Amino acid sequence: MSEENSEQTLICVPGQVLCAISEFTVASEGTYEKLGYIHAALAGIVKLKKREKNTFISVISFGGGSTVPVIGDIVTTRITAVHHRMAKCRILCIGKTALNRPYRGIIRKEDVRATEIDRVELHKCFRPGDIVLARVLHQIELNVFHLSTADNELGVVVAISPSSRANSGAETVPMVPVCWTEVQCPVTLIKEPRKVAKVVPEKGEALSRNLELF
Repeated sequence: MSEENSEQTLICVPGQVLCAISEFTVASEGTYEKLGYIHAALAGIVKLKKREKNTFISVISFGGGSTVPVIGDIVTTRITAVHHRMAKCRILCIGKTALNRPYRGIIRKEDVRATEIDRVELHKCFRPGDIVLARVLHQIELNVFHLSTADNELGVVVAISPSSRANSGAETVPMVPVCWTEVQCPVTLIKEPRKVAKVVPEKGEALSRNLELF
């Protein structure tokens, strides 16, 4: 994509190659990097913005705004699977805005906590069904995002009790934080380890009430 044709209106589709990655090109809103190239993450209009030596490449959707998370966004996710090296999740909200379609996210072991990274055990931080606040680090590929919960205010905000996970037809019972590394079921009094987010109680209660929407 040359500077000459960037003055024209360039329309792209998801996955389209926009340009090669270089020292002075920066993938911005609505784009992602893969295999040495910057790709469009959504259908829209390509925009170039120059700041000093760098050229920031973004895509603005036809709806007038981005439909994908961008670097630095705080997102609400639901954990879908926990493995030895990473936890997988679905991104449900960007800030307070619920998404019309979910995006996939991964939280790697080294991005769960800011300290004692080598001691992190993912099964002691997240469980499938948990609602987690995370920060977007970057886009890995189309519709897949690398996330972090290393900040104190990020992590599990709603944990599902073992009885609810074992019986899909049972009423969802949110567990209660007892410290920043542990939650407890108010019914069975069973305790489980978690990477608990340090959020105000009202925020956790609101997420719990909205759990049925997801």
